[in-house]
Amino acid sequence: MPPANRHIFEQRRDAESLAAPFPSLLVEAERVAAIVAQGAHGRRRAGQGETFWQYRHYDISDAATSIDWRRTARGQDVYVRDNEWEAAQSVWLWADDNPGMDWGSSNKLPTKSDRAKVLSLALAALLTRSGERCAVMGAQSRPQTGRVGMERVSEGLSLKAQNIASLDHPFPAHVRLMLASDFLLPIETWTAQLSKLASRPAGGVILHIIDPSERDFPFRGRMEFRLPGALNNLPFMLGRAERAKTEYKGIFTAHLAGLDDLARRLGWPLIRHYTDSSPVPALTALYAAFSGEATS
Repeated sequence: MPPANRHIFEQRRDAESLAAPFPSLLVEAERVAAIVAQGAHGRRRAGQGETFWQYRHYDISDAATSIDWRRTARGQDVYVRDNEWEAAQSVWLWADDNPGMDWGSSNKLPTKSDRAKVLSLALAALLTRSGERCAVMGAQSRPQTGRVGMERVSEGLSLKAQNIASLDHPFPAHVRLMLASDFLLPIETWTAQLSKLASRPAGGVILHIIDPSERDFPFRGRMEFRLPGALNNLPFMLGRAERAKTEYKGIFTAHLAGLDDLARRLGWPLIRHYTDSSPVPALTALYAAFSGEATS
């Protein structure tokens, strides 16, 4: 095979390998989004939009063209038809792809990366249906809405480029960010990074993804621990892992409290999700957070 053709073949093989999990992730995301969409409420504010909200009595400040003559003809009063307020916003998604996100403590559980991407895709499905424009941090694509917007988000999340450095990717001011990660880097690192994002300025919602073993530390006996992605590093050995449980949980609890405090100081909602739980409550909370921001 000529070198040029071999290079093309290798690129195609790598691309197919990267894209392989995405049909199932997209199906799962659409399923979760459909469940949440059934109970989702609109923004409930009169304004520019195409969705009917309510009839109300005509006021002298209303334009004559706003009168709904069909409803008015039913009685003695004059009525105006209000549509529901719809304001498109730009939402940028980031699903951390650090090596530790590709871990799951059980083959019965999704990896943290898979759950982050399912929730990101599902949120994009809900937002683009509402007319919002979505894009992926670090991907060379502007925010778009509708089916095209969903396709761009899916493509962007498949690029394996969502590391912490991609948070420095330029974006317009006053956008909304959704950041999904296990946030296991030191709090000082996240304080510097998120404060920099907030100063651009941008608003954000933090989706904290946790594997239940990270919360519970169920390990016993002789255990070997390795730093994800650091194949050349020697493993960390524990002779009796259960003896480290109390100290570990104290450190982990303090880390959670530090992240909570950071989110509170930034004014960013923090949604904590464990991979052994249904993704539906997390998506409901995410959608509510973005809907609430849109109406503020």
